[in-house]
Amino acid sequence: MTVTHVDATDQVFSNLSSHQGRPLDRPLTLALAGAGARGTGYANLAAEGDTPVALVAVAEPRTARRDELADRHGVPAGHRYTDWRLMAAAPRLADAVVIAVQDAQHVEAAEAFAARGYDILLEKPMATDAEECARIAAAAEAAGVSVTVCHVMRYSPYSRKVKALVDQGRIGDIVSVQHLEPVGYWHFAHSFVRGNWRREDLSSFALLTKSCHDIDWLGHIVGRPVEAVSSFGSLRHFRAENAPQGAGERCVSCAVEPDCPYSARKLYQIGLREGGVKRYFTRIAAEEMTEESVEKAMAEGPYGRCVYRSDNDVVDHQVVNLQYEGGATASFTLTAFTPQENRHTKIFGTRGQLTGDGRTIEIYDFTTDERTVIDTDNGGSSGAEGHGGGDAGLVDAFVRAHHEGRPDLLLTGARESRDSHRVVFAAERARVTGQVVRL
Repeated sequence: MTVTHVDATDQVFSNLSSHQGRPLDRPLTLALAGAGARGTGYANLAAEGDTPVALVAVAEPRTARRDELADRHGVPAGHRYTDWRLMAAAPRLADAVVIAVQDAQHVEAAEAFAARGYDILLEKPMATDAEECARIAAAAEAAGVSVTVCHVMRYSPYSRKVKALVDQGRIGDIVSVQHLEPVGYWHFAHSFVRGNWRREDLSSFALLTKSCHDIDWLGHIVGRPVEAVSSFGSLRHFRAENAPQGAGERCVSCAVEPDCPYSARKLYQIGLREGGVKRYFTRIAAEEMTEESVEKAMAEGPYGRCVYRSDNDVVDHQVVNLQYEGGATASFTLTAFTPQENRHTKIFGTRGQLTGDGRTIEIYDFTTDERTVIDTDNGGSSGAEGHGGGDAGLVDAFVRAHHEGRPDLLLTGARESRDSHRVVFAAERARVTGQVVRL
């Protein structure tokens, strides 16, 4: 795994020099493949930024979602597609494309749009196996286009400050790292028990679909390639044998629903009435933001199922141990059983300790025994609300890089993302086999 910013720029962004002559008042044109929650979010952020951007085409099979987004951004009727393959088959429509289709389609979509000459913003994970990741990197290189995987954690003000402090030597050399992703009990129930990422055969394993950017982030901060990995984890709780006595098949007809922390009623009815993250998930579960639509979704759709009687099979907790070149180590924990909150990290160095929570950073200096607290002021958002400014930072970097011909603004390239994903696949192999995997 290569994790240096210079390598990423040298390897995959040479084509951006062709954009140096773009008039600054000419908008960067974007096409969107997949108008789900992530794709819509990226498109809206691009339109709301300071750089002129025009969304000129959208592909989405759900008519209401497609037309809602297209109407908002003024996409012509002839550039509204029911399938991304139809959009990719057309003559090139835009400077760049945002690919936010289902994970299993990433390699096909990336290869198709690269062949058409689009620069690509690709939702994570890059692909569902190492070979497909390599194919995407090769396709981008062959076509002379750039692929930026949405490793949004790198782009938050918090992460930029952590990286700067580490690179400045504020805590000396990194010896070890402790990193926690507290997924959140109801977020996990929504996405990984009831939702699109609940089964490996429909999507992939949880470490890839939820935490590939945590593994990427750790490599970014440590700044060295991974040499060995071990991992343990399982589906511990969301199983039929753990259902409370009297539990029904669905929350709307369950006698014990009022006392269940994973009640769909609690999540989606609150999301209907209030803003924030729960509203975001309610929009995914229901076709429309109305009482009738939410009730129908809970009565008929996958998001109303009992969490103990779904068809999920991905792990609900996992630990990953990493050894980097030079001897530094990191331990990563993914768990469903937390409140919804930011990630927590401790970085242990030879001259001090850095403690962070996604917004606030504390440096403890061994020489002076002094503590320095830094507030990165990302607005106090939770980990799920724009990834602490990472979503906006990523989109801003992407559109500026391609509008201004500034490859230095992008923190990853296709090869680097390919290599960080290899670590994720190695970690899952280690979990399944019970062995240490050496890279």
